Amino acid sequence: MKSEIIAVGSEMLTPARQDTNSLYLTEKLNGIGVTVAFKTIVGDRRKDIVSAIQTALARTDIIAIMGGLGPTEDDLTREAVAEALSLTLRRDAQQVATLHTRAAQFRITMPSNNLKQADVIDTATVLTNPNGSAPGQWLDITFSGYRKLIFLLPGPPSECRPLFDAECLPRLQQILPPRFIARRTLRAAMLPESQADKLLAPIYTRYKDVETTILAHAGDIQLTLLCTKSKLAVAQQRVDELASAMEEALDDWLYSTGGESADSLEQIVLYYLGLRVSTLAVAESCTGGMIAQRITSVPGASRSFVGGAIVYSDDLKTVFANVDHNLIEQYGAVSQEVAEALAEGIRIRTGADLGLGVTGIAGPTGATESKPAGLVYIALSDGNKTECIEKVFRGDRARVREVATQQALDLIRKRLM
Repeated sequence: MKSEIIAVGSEMLTPARQDTNSLYLTEKLNGIGVTVAFKTIVGDRRKDIVSAIQTALARTDIIAIMGGLGPTEDDLTREAVAEALSLTLRRDAQQVATLHTRAAQFRITMPSNNLKQADVIDTATVLTNPNGSAPGQWLDITFSGYRKLIFLLPGPPSECRPLFDAECLPRLQQILPPRFIARRTLRAAMLPESQADKLLAPIYTRYKDVETTILAHAGDIQLTLLCTKSKLAVAQQRVDELASAMEEALDDWLYSTGGESADSLEQIVLYYLGLRVSTLAVAESCTGGMIAQRITSVPGASRSFVGGAIVYSDDLKTVFANVDHNLIEQYGAVSQEVAEALAEGIRIRTGADLGLGVTGIAGPTGATESKPAGLVYIALSDGNKTECIEKVFRGDRARVREVATQQALDLIRKRLM
């Protein structure tokens, strides 16, 4: 069965607030084999909420509606659901009593507008909310000849999530036939998205029962494979079969083949460093410590990562990585020669087995006709061999720096493989 999550609240249509409840509900629904096909955020206008619900009724079987159950004038979810379903609202005497009891416990006089939280949609079951004043509601109805499961939840995460777990999840598990979702995530480095799809589409399109998504970001490709079956073993077998074929096609681009999740590139680099009993040091110019930050974000990185230096100025390239000042004068700070000197210099200075040097022009300033913005040199030295790659990355300053860190980590990975 397909589901849709509707988050109600004009505040989530601004930069100030995000809908995080839908991520939680998606994980829980996937856990019982329910696919979330759509997510909708709608503001606090009644006609817009009604329209969103009507759209969901036409395309999904399970509808989770979060928010808009408070006591204020713009809390209109109850009214909108009733209108979309052509049902009426009734004021529930037990809920009125519950609201008065709650107010008495806090020794306050309950405002009259709180009474609207006792309005219940005809045929709905009230879901008691122990963490707030707004109860949820559950509807199991036939709409246009099809069975629909609809539940209304309060918006605050501290109320929404416990109420879903306690009241909605058990009902769904009791009603729905057993379904299981198997998931695999593969990750590849420095493979353009269009090239990845050209390479993999002939493979994954043969598996009609496995949903494949490709997400590209700053030199990283994440491939997610999902399959839903009545038995987990069958779903997992289909996902694993497709993953195996894709792994073979991706070859050296592939760096992680995890289960439901996948390791980051920095985790893989540290894994290989540990496997080879090797250590690493870095000398970063244009990336300004971003490579070191990624590596040290992994617990236990100190076993293989000895440290490094941010050598942004020409003087510090000499002070911390022993780069000959004449070399900088002759070739420029952004050059293959200086990148190689940074890699070898930081390796010797720190006593590490591997030294990495990065220098470039992140932009938008600093470019010349012969050295454009986005030009980056990345060098890696082990004392016996120093290799350097030259890249021109497209994008703004932030993207150039981010892709450069990915390229640098991938260079280390491939050296250690």
